[in-house]
Amino acid sequence: MRIPEAAPGSKVLAFGHYQPSDVVTNDDLAKTIATNDEWIQSRVGIKERRIAPAGESEVDMAIQAGGKALAASGLAATDIDLVIVATCTPESTIPNVAGRVAHRLGIGAPGAFDVNAACAGFCYALAAADSAVRSGSARNVLVVGTEKLSQWIDWTDRATAVIFADGAGAAVVSRSETPAIGPVVWGSAGDKYDAIIIKDRDSFLHQEGQTVFRWATTALHPVAKEACERAGVDPSELAAFVPHQANLRIIETIARKLGAEQAVIARDIVLAGNTSAASVPLALSRMIERGEVQSGGLALLLGFGAGLTYAGQVIEIP
Repeated sequence: MRIPEAAPGSKVLAFGHYQPSDVVTNDDLAKTIATNDEWIQSRVGIKERRIAPAGESEVDMAIQAGGKALAASGLAATDIDLVIVATCTPESTIPNVAGRVAHRLGIGAPGAFDVNAACAGFCYALAAADSAVRSGSARNVLVVGTEKLSQWIDWTDRATAVIFADGAGAAVVSRSETPAIGPVVWGSAGDKYDAIIIKDRDSFLHQEGQTVFRWATTALHPVAKEACERAGVDPSELAAFVPHQANLRIIETIARKLGAEQAVIARDIVLAGNTSAASVPLALSRMIERGEVQSGGLALLLGFGAGLTYAGQVIEIP
């Protein structure tokens, strides 16, 4: 038996993101359900969100974000040998999203699989990419988080219609002589599996908001701290904290308990809504684009959501 040549570490070469063009404001929602801008902002912090039109799929959005990440990485499509897509909202489960994304981007015969860890999906997929590169199983990996949550939402349900949105974010992971993606800290709280659930193919997403809020604001800051510890990083050294964009109050509570006040904290939820597995790469890609964070700085990524699942790791910003 031969063991593939291992890499000392892996790094993110580039990020990319995509949002649909259709903007839905809080005032738009107030025309069809019993809500208003003040109520929504005070509870979840969202002002507006992007919703994909009927003809735009999660595959289409993944291609846009993945293509941008690939172009920014300096690699060609032929350099990619593994594609991982994190999503919990595919229109169909067979064939997988990753294979279709790879084909349409011109990536020939890569390994291709999907990850469903809901809102933690991108961090799970990034950890899988890191392991594949370090083990020698892959040299260059395209990792995408993409969601079309709008097709699984009851737009008359105030509890979910004001929160969820559509979009995609992507990253290209490659070999590195020094590790630039820290060890993942992941886990689940399966006893709360039904706090966020779609019961069957004829149902809409249902969320027990208070259960999720209490869990997220009490159980996740230790996970964030452990991810820093395993990477050998003190929270005070972070340039950015990029948690899943679930709820602005959750984001700010975790950041405060983590003790990362000096870091730039992603608040993409205000204008993007909750995009599940897309939210972490989408938020960080937009932060990079706006110049809010600098290359070489350290960012803590933290995904959490349905399952209930969670995962976090520290990365070097490309």
